[in-house]
Amino acid sequence: MHLLNPALVNEIIIDPAPSRSGPSAVLLARPEAIRLDAATTAVIVVDMQNAYASEGGYVDEAGFDIGRAAGVIPKIAEVVDIARAAGIPVVFLQNGWDSNYVEAGTPLSPNWHKSNALKTMRARPELAGKFLARGGWDYELVDGLHVQEGDLRVHKPRYSAFFNSQLDSVLRARGVRTLIFTGIATNVCVESTLRDGFHLEYFGVMLEDAVHHLGPDFIREASLYNVEKFFGWVSSVADFTNAVGQLPPKDS
Repeated sequence: MHLLNPALVNEIIIDPAPSRSGPSAVLLARPEAIRLDAATTAVIVVDMQNAYASEGGYVDEAGFDIGRAAGVIPKIAEVVDIARAAGIPVVFLQNGWDSNYVEAGTPLSPNWHKSNALKTMRARPELAGKFLARGGWDYELVDGLHVQEGDLRVHKPRYSAFFNSQLDSVLRARGVRTLIFTGIATNVCVESTLRDGFHLEYFGVMLEDAVHHLGPDFIREASLYNVEKFFGWVSSVADFTNAVGQLPPKDS
């Protein structure tokens, strides 16, 4: 699925790193195409944990529909594999807290009141300690997505991965300017992180078929609209694969 007529890519191309010295490729996106290179781009995999995409995980137990979550796993795996081959850093984000939930906050924190994981455990005491605790099954990445040598893993205690985490320093230390977003949930942690990245001067691109939302379908459309119109760009797995496939392999 191409999101922009290839004939137009030479007319409107956003270039986040115009002083680059190495090879680059054009990623078709809307509302404009974006120029990518391996040195200044990173793939962000948001919260692809059992909590969000597996039966028996917190989202499933909290009553959300996870039926389509499994469909994004092979899409994300494709994005991750081609990024690694090109030498593009891959950052796996994992949402959650310490096993005692100190990091989750107290009743003085809005997170204590709004986190559906915390609310579900309070409503069902038999689930206490089960959800989003580091070291537990719920917190771990889903089968099919695994951190490999050279990948980065960043733990985060809130929806936005830029809050109280090492993400910003990890990216800046590598000269990254463009972030390619995949993962769950489109309208919560993915959009929250992309928005905060916008305010920190990162160019955020959401791959619309490699993200999954929580809630009714109009929520997905609203998030895509917000990203395209106000905070970043929207593209697809096929267009990312085509663009990165034009870059030289990592070891060439």
